[in-house]
Amino acid sequence: MSLQAKHIVDLKEALMRQRSNAYNHYKLEELVGKIVNDFQSYAKRRSELTDKSCSSYFAPSWNSSLENGLLWMGGCRPSSFVRVIYALCGSCAETHLSRYLLQMDENIDDGHDGDSSMSDLTATQLEKINDLHVKVIREEDEITKKCANLQEDVADMPIAVAVEAYVAVENALDKHEECMGVLMAEADKVRLETLRRIVEVLTPVQAAEFLLSGKRLHMSLREWGRAREERRYGCVHVRMQQQGEPEPGSQRDRTLLICECEFCKVNK
Repeated sequence: MSLQAKHIVDLKEALMRQRSNAYNHYKLEELVGKIVNDFQSYAKRRSELTDKSCSSYFAPSWNSSLENGLLWMGGCRPSSFVRVIYALCGSCAETHLSRYLLQMDENIDDGHDGDSSMSDLTATQLEKINDLHVKVIREEDEITKKCANLQEDVADMPIAVAVEAYVAVENALDKHEECMGVLMAEADKVRLETLRRIVEVLTPVQAAEFLLSGKRLHMSLREWGRAREERRYGCVHVRMQQQGEPEPGSQRDRTLLICECEFCKVNK
């Protein structure tokens, strides 16, 4: 079981126990702290490995194309943490309204514990989260500008004018990768600080729900990305292996007929 999957299981069990009054807030807070520390350890370990191959973290081979397309500086945008909270607040608010109307009409008590709902964020909490959101976006923009400058600097490298200058090219690329590693470490620092600030603002139950939703989203993107590649790229590989890529506008390759994936069934 991956660490992400283990965290999801632990968070779900902890929230279920808490709602049945069999799990106190101190243990829940301890679990949340452990998950944050696990991310810190991951970021530290990754920073130590950037000297060997920083580029691989910007488009990991173990990710699907969908996941890599959504990456920012080797991970998710810190501002997306806040967007998850906003999404949870809206979703929970709708749920609360439905419960309220149901209780008015049928006098039904569902035993819901208000502390477990993200819709119970106070005005003070929302103000702190909003201030954090503004701060994080500003930090993201600064890192993005630095990355853009590094990418533009590639045109000034020896590779652009002296392809045969192997040593000079290697040194320039090593320097570029080193700078990208520094930026990735800076981005990881912003991610970690944002995560810590959010956990400090939320109650233990709210923090657990926030982490659980974020990890579910991450795992869902991985599953969606792999499923899309199976439908789309699997059949392309079959076609290319058999006869090569057909010319644009030509008749559909006969080898597509041997592919039984859903994408090809729909597009035959």
